[in-house]
Amino acid sequence: MAANEHHFDFDLDRGIREQVVQKLEASPLLPLDKSVGPQESGIYALYFKGKLVYIGKASKGMTKSTRTLRTRLNEHVGKISGRQNISIADMKCRYLTFESEWWVFAAEFALMVHYKPEWNESGFGSKVPGVGRPGTDRISAWNASFPPKL
Repeated sequence: MAANEHHFDFDLDRGIREQVVQKLEASPLLPLDKSVGPQESGIYALYFKGKLVYIGKASKGMTKSTRTLRTRLNEHVGKISGRQNISIADMKCRYLTFESEWWVFAAEFALMVHYKPEWNESGFGSKVPGVGRPGTDRISAWNASFPPKL
């Protein structure tokens, strides 16, 4: 069947992805510490030794777990500080804020599709699938690489 020369599908996903990637990469690369991030909703990227390894979101609106960017980044500071084989000095971050909670979710998804960061599937984030369920002895890739300090 021949393509319809009059048909057009707007690629909203690509438009969002290209804009949010460009804006994120233009934002300053900051040390990850307790003072970074505003008390707003948004998305963030974590870098380990210069490599983007994690994309996350912070939403102070539509979910039960209300977290601002500063709260969420501080959670990561605490987690990393309690681990072996990694130092908070090895970490940097970037973030973007959004007025609309919908854009937070859309931007996080767009960045994850674009970058495919390795820590997003490693168990680094706040929810590790299967952990805490009866009969689950799984050790996440994050815990294997960066075990808790003794």
